Amino acid sequence: MDHTSNQNDYGMNDIVELKKAHPCGSNRWQIIRLGMDIRIKCTGCQASILLPRAKFNKRLKKVLIKSTEKNETNKSSPSS
Repeated sequence: MDHTSNQNDYGMNDIVELKKAHPCGSNRWQIIRLGMDIRIKCTGCQASILLPRAKFNKRLKKVLIKSTEKNETNKSSPSS
């Protein structure tokens, strides 16, 4: 029973899923600020909320899309 597996597995611009859906019906959130508090933006209605890191870690279900995966496709073109 490892409760710390989700901690620090996320970063800026990652798309995450929380345990409960947003009232708009979407359950996909984009991380837009990291620090002592974490600001996330609903990908359905663009509403943003600020959560203390401990509360965010408790509500986090899984990381759906890592931002590094999206950025690697942009780095593949040569810059000459």
